[in-house]
Amino acid sequence: MERTERPTTSTRDPDELRDRLEAWLARVLPPGAGPSVSDVEVPGATGMSSETLLFEAAWREGGDPREPENPKKPENPKKPENPKKPQNPKKEALVARIAPDPSAVPVFPVYDMGRQFETIRLVGELSDVPVPQVRWCEPEGAELGAPFFVMDRVEGEVPPDVMPYTFGDNWFADARPEQQRHLQHATVSVLVRLHGIPDAATVFGFLASPHAGDTPLRRHVAEQWAYYQWVAEGVPSPLIERAFAWLDDHWPSDIGPTALSWGDSRIGNVMYRDFEPVAVLDWEMAGLGPPEIDIAWMIFLHRFFEDLAHDLELSGLPHVMRRDDVAATYESLSGYAPRDLDFYCVYAALRHAIVMSRVRRRSIHFGEAEMPDDVDELIMHRQALEAMLAGTYWSNI
Repeated sequence: MERTERPTTSTRDPDELRDRLEAWLARVLPPGAGPSVSDVEVPGATGMSSETLLFEAAWREGGDPREPENPKKPENPKKPENPKKPQNPKKEALVARIAPDPSAVPVFPVYDMGRQFETIRLVGELSDVPVPQVRWCEPEGAELGAPFFVMDRVEGEVPPDVMPYTFGDNWFADARPEQQRHLQHATVSVLVRLHGIPDAATVFGFLASPHAGDTPLRRHVAEQWAYYQWVAEGVPSPLIERAFAWLDDHWPSDIGPTALSWGDSRIGNVMYRDFEPVAVLDWEMAGLGPPEIDIAWMIFLHRFFEDLAHDLELSGLPHVMRRDDVAATYESLSGYAPRDLDFYCVYAALRHAIVMSRVRRRSIHFGEAEMPDDVDELIMHRQALEAMLAGTYWSNI
């Protein structure tokens, strides 16, 4: 049985990070701000790439305690007879996203925190897609020993990765079917609104892949090939290379429009309140390409968790994020019918295979697993990818 506990992801000391954050805030805030940092926490429920640090910060503005940007006014405001003196500075709940230390054996070869910061900022500015407000970016990152950016913390719930939400006993799995359908519909709507940002190829030109290719899709796939070669480290995966060859043999004849691609478009990267998305998270895989890249990733990543539940003879959530339902919802909301989903779902499974191969290699590095005799066993969803290449995967669901 595959491991389902959380692998090693961080090598940093939260107490040291707190002291460094406090010193950094003292430099970026105006003189006299007197910042303090508290309640530092490294969440452990999701994510295996960039490090996430939750913390609270308090500081003064103009010598007075900082007030909320949009304080709620009383219904019947009255001037107090004896106004109180300023109290302690207001605490702001913040999140730092930090590029991983090389000693953590990162999932990706490059972590461009400035690019992530700018992507989130522009999405918030140009659409109504809910993203956290970004505050500061330190692309050099001397203060924390790695590049990072800071954004506001949003309160909500995320479908867990560990244990996977399809295993049950969590807020999403235990919800009523109509609530689960509402979440699915609302999340597909996020993709529609994201892909609807006009002139994405120009506005998000900094996300364009530098790899060779005559279309954004060709360049996207070429970038994945380069990523695979970095992960393989001279030990090739026959299955992954067979999947790349399959893509070449089944290349779409009619490629859709170029859109901003979230990249890691799954419900486990969305924060919800009352089953409505309130924060779209994790933009390190963002790029440019056809909408189907995100649509297929959302479909397959749920299917990946669903297959894990099925292997353990759990009931899972087979009625959620079904391929045809997601495609139909996307079309009804956008007027655009997703095409060539067989191709894009194989591409999603291939991309995930490369990521999972790297994740397993990290586990081996940290002594949490052993290198298998067959390198393709590093791919947790090996059987699913093989069935996709054989054309039998979706017919068995």
